[in-house]
Amino acid sequence: MSLPNKILSSTIRCQSWWSHIEMGPPDAILGVTEAYRADKNPKKINLGVGAYRDDQGKPFVLPSVREAEKRIMAENLDKEYAGITGLPEFTKLAATLAFGENSEVIKSQRVFTTQSISGTGALRIGSEFLAKYAKSKTIYQPTPTWGNHVPIFKCTGMEVKNYRYYDKSTCGFDENGALEDISNIPEGSTILFHACAHNPTGVDPSQEQWKKISEIVKSRNLFVFFDMAYQGFASGNVENDAFAVRYFVEQGHNIVVSQSFAKNMGLYGERVGAFSVVTSDPEEAARVASQIKIIIRPIYSNPPVHGARIASRILSDSQLYNQWLSDVKLMADRIIAMRSELKNLLIKEGSVKNWEHITNQIGMFCYTGITPQQVDKLINEHSIYLTKDGRISVAGINLSNVGYLAHALHQVTK
Repeated sequence: MSLPNKILSSTIRCQSWWSHIEMGPPDAILGVTEAYRADKNPKKINLGVGAYRDDQGKPFVLPSVREAEKRIMAENLDKEYAGITGLPEFTKLAATLAFGENSEVIKSQRVFTTQSISGTGALRIGSEFLAKYAKSKTIYQPTPTWGNHVPIFKCTGMEVKNYRYYDKSTCGFDENGALEDISNIPEGSTILFHACAHNPTGVDPSQEQWKKISEIVKSRNLFVFFDMAYQGFASGNVENDAFAVRYFVEQGHNIVVSQSFAKNMGLYGERVGAFSVVTSDPEEAARVASQIKIIIRPIYSNPPVHGARIASRILSDSQLYNQWLSDVKLMADRIIAMRSELKNLLIKEGSVKNWEHITNQIGMFCYTGITPQQVDKLINEHSIYLTKDGRISVAGINLSNVGYLAHALHQVTK
């Protein structure tokens, strides 16, 4: 080969196919963690990560999960593929956990449930299903909502709009704003609700408020999509946390539900979830199932089995199930205790601000109500890391750092 040909060949091999791609923005949550890790301050606190930590700030594996996994490993099970919709024993148990043991929709076989890759995967399956089959391609989401909700639905071509939800003046639920906005949503649209422990605000409607919402949704003929990522983790009681989902079904709404077992079983890395569709009859459920299988197949073919086996074992064994209920309550109670301690220490610091919302809110996250400028001060002057909107993960608070957090929070808000 002549020299010019060699040079030409090198030029062809080295050309860039991706020079036109711009640098994307960093993930808001992961960026917080990266900044935290780089900080040398021994008092630094990471309140950005959405994962439970024990009172020593360490990842917590539930005793029920340890025991279930121990039993499963002792059985020397195979590693064969699951079906497209996952493990049948898991999907049956996941539906029972969501809708209740005596649920009419389960007994009448009008609900179809598929295993998913955690809650995110369940949402994506639901988004693909709506984009393909819903009469309206618009979904209304609360303001604010989990940061991933918007891109998940936009990625499938759904139009995302919003309804009022959070009241900045009270750091609570904007009942009047929400009901007014929901009343004006066009008929046939889809509306997204957080079943419990709203992320990022920690603000949930009361049971009476859920009843009002249900009535308006029915009058407007809206289709309901529930995201239930924190069942049991919110109040410590799996039955209480499923109230909204079960009430809407009892009132005749044929809903869809995404479930995650990341938080309530601590199965973060196992990616265990479920997606359910409540239909009019078993024949409709069968047709829905056939189409959801077609949606799943080209995305990931079938879900992983290990985490689903753990969840199935816990939900099907009375001893492990009762242990799990205790584990869930332990986690929820610790978070509730940290909320109370933080509020009390802020008062002791001399803060005259109203911090009642810290204990009124529920679940893993708390919307503190502080400004982006105050967030910057917490990060830059006190090495306390959180998202720009003032959301903190209460799971990151423990007895060794809550005093420092209360002092710093008072300093930036007084």
